[in-house]
Amino acid sequence: MPDLPFSAYRRFDDDGDRLAYEELYFRRRALVTALAAEALMDPGVRLDALADALWSVCDEYTWALPAHEMHATSLGRGMDQCLDLFAALTAQLLAETVQVCGGRLDPRVAARVRDQVEHRVLSLLADDERPLPWEGWAHNWAAVCGGCAGLAALALWDPGPRLTRVLDRCRRAQLTYLSGFGDDGGCAEGVGYWVFGFAHFVYFAEGLRECTGEDLLTHPKVPAIARFPGAVHLGGGLFPAFSDGEERPRVPAGLARQLERRLGVRFPVEAVETTDRGTALPRDWSDLSRTLRWGAPDPAPAPEPVPATAYLPDLAWLVDRGQDVAFAAKGGHNAEPHNHNDLGQFVLAARGEVLLADLGAGEYRKGYFDEATRYTFLHASSRAHSVPRVDTQEQSAGGDRAAQVLKLHLHPHGADLTLDLADAYAVEGLTALRRAFSWDRDTGELLLVDEVETDHPVPLEEVFVSRRRPELGADAVVWNGTAARARLGLPAGCVPRVETLHTTDHEGAPDTVHLLRIGFDLVERRVRLPFRFTVGPAAGGDGAREDTGGGPWPA
Repeated sequence: MPDLPFSAYRRFDDDGDRLAYEELYFRRRALVTALAAEALMDPGVRLDALADALWSVCDEYTWALPAHEMHATSLGRGMDQCLDLFAALTAQLLAETVQVCGGRLDPRVAARVRDQVEHRVLSLLADDERPLPWEGWAHNWAAVCGGCAGLAALALWDPGPRLTRVLDRCRRAQLTYLSGFGDDGGCAEGVGYWVFGFAHFVYFAEGLRECTGEDLLTHPKVPAIARFPGAVHLGGGLFPAFSDGEERPRVPAGLARQLERRLGVRFPVEAVETTDRGTALPRDWSDLSRTLRWGAPDPAPAPEPVPATAYLPDLAWLVDRGQDVAFAAKGGHNAEPHNHNDLGQFVLAARGEVLLADLGAGEYRKGYFDEATRYTFLHASSRAHSVPRVDTQEQSAGGDRAAQVLKLHLHPHGADLTLDLADAYAVEGLTALRRAFSWDRDTGELLLVDEVETDHPVPLEEVFVSRRRPELGADAVVWNGTAARARLGLPAGCVPRVETLHTTDHEGAPDTVHLLRIGFDLVERRVRLPFRFTVGPAAGGDGAREDTGGGPWPA
């Protein structure tokens, strides 16, 4: 059980580092989760180590993370009453552990846990009418904070007015969470945050149903939300890492089993968290305990049949997958939850490898979620996305910076999508920037055409992002993966260059990103810039130099 020293806690204020403290914090929660799961599975196990761990968590200065202090200070409270995501998760973990252990746990430990859960979390909802910030947030915070707090109350309290007040507020938080979805069920935060938010919504919904009979899973938006990961799956367990997403999120096995049982939803087997002996189980008590309670899905479940092409009109996400290749693109606006300035961004994948990439979430540091500084971070800015830079300008943030969908055509071999991105750029004289995607899954070809209209000459730079270093040929560029590759034929006369950036990923690990930059001087008032990509299996030998022909294309 690692200590949580002040020297680690203060790092967020000192230099913006979150990971030093959070690594220790999450190791502590993982240990309590493992010991609680052992107590659940083995009624004869000794609980001395678990009792010590629970006692130690009750000693903590705060159950919240240093980055979330405003959830206490904005209400004039001390950090012992800072109700953020992780305080709520801790409350549920400790409360349900006491419930699971019953009389096997030393009553002094059980009493202290009950006292601390009530003081740090439940009293804020039962005895104080002031709204908490997350109660009005229509995204994962409302689902997780409300869901975990509600389940903690159900685990510790008998029916009565205080329990009713907590459940009423937590129920309203879930309805606020659902209000953030359009009718297409799409999650603008990405599949990873869909897992985080929707799992805790379902866990609370099932707890509420058992207690009161009310069934939140009958809400009309829920079936479409439940099918979101299946709709945007790229194959091989890959998903578009749009916004602060990730490429390989996993659906908890218990959640998958319950949604299959209740709603008939089946997930791609590669996307479900494995529960085989010897493999890592989730560290989140909610996920682990529900998997143990509800059971894993069938060993080899047949996923729901889904069309090869999915278009989510509320998000303006287009996803198309073939047997070995996949394509995704997005419109939307630049004020989405966990927003990146990424209108017109696209992803190409083949044989389970991402070739043209979205980097997803960067390392969460101080300033990453501040409106004034967020887009100084590489991952959130448009410079880390495969979108143009016009007159040296990146895309701007804001709800009015939106892509207009001009055309959508789904056909038997793929899809065509055209967006106008001009509103994303604060560039004087830019009257139109139409980005057209024409995708054919049978051939693995993507024709991307940018049509730019300006009232005066401007420079424009196209940028294509990958974690694979592009190899430049005479008239083509190739990104080689292990089993797949992407090739881009170059328009005549252009001079590409490669910029390599060394950064850190969401977990703080070193990450290398390669930006292919192609510059143009737009002297005509209307210019058409076509780019033809082909994705498929890796070539034998030195594939990058095997096929670089093709010549210029007609405009």
